[in-house]
Amino acid sequence: MQMDSVSDTRATPQARPGRAPATSHAELSGIALELFLERGYDETTIDDIVGAAKIGRRTFFRYFSSKNELPWGEFGDLLGTMRETLAGADTGTPIVEVLRNTVVRFNDFPSSERDAHRGRMQLLFSVPSLMAYSTLKYADWRTVIAEFVARRRGESVDDLTPQSVSWACLGLCLASYERWLTDPKADLLETIDRSFETAASLFGEAQH
Repeated sequence: MQMDSVSDTRATPQARPGRAPATSHAELSGIALELFLERGYDETTIDDIVGAAKIGRRTFFRYFSSKNELPWGEFGDLLGTMRETLAGADTGTPIVEVLRNTVVRFNDFPSSERDAHRGRMQLLFSVPSLMAYSTLKYADWRTVIAEFVARRRGESVDDLTPQSVSWACLGLCLASYERWLTDPKADLLETIDRSFETAASLFGEAQH
């Protein structure tokens, strides 16, 4: 996992004209993402980010534990929402249908944020240190899925079926994102929805 050195001697870029100091988790993540896409992830230091955000390093570390956290933005909050959505799902709706609808909703971003999200995912799919760090985030995501499946089936979260379903859902999402990133004409939500539909038809819809 890469961490920036305090001894980096390059000049810290000036904040954008008229920009107020970053005062939220989302704002700081957005500023960092802009710099990553402009300059490159490895070429951008924490000092560069805090300079552009008009905050100190101490403030930065109150929001994020490392630079690797920044591209993930408010992922933790989104996971919390997904967990609540799954917990409140109609018990009469098949597992695969609940997962399909919930995962599509999880990846639904406002049109104004689509370009930034594409840039974010390109970083997560191509920067080695971010690819390694992603395994931790994917594990958190899979846990939410596995918890839901285990609850619906009356099993342990560590049992084979909940774990298998969680890994399968992750694979469907990653395949959809790869398609979206390489095909400018692809619609992300339609691609994810179609991938779940295809998987359900190939393996059979769960009835439990």
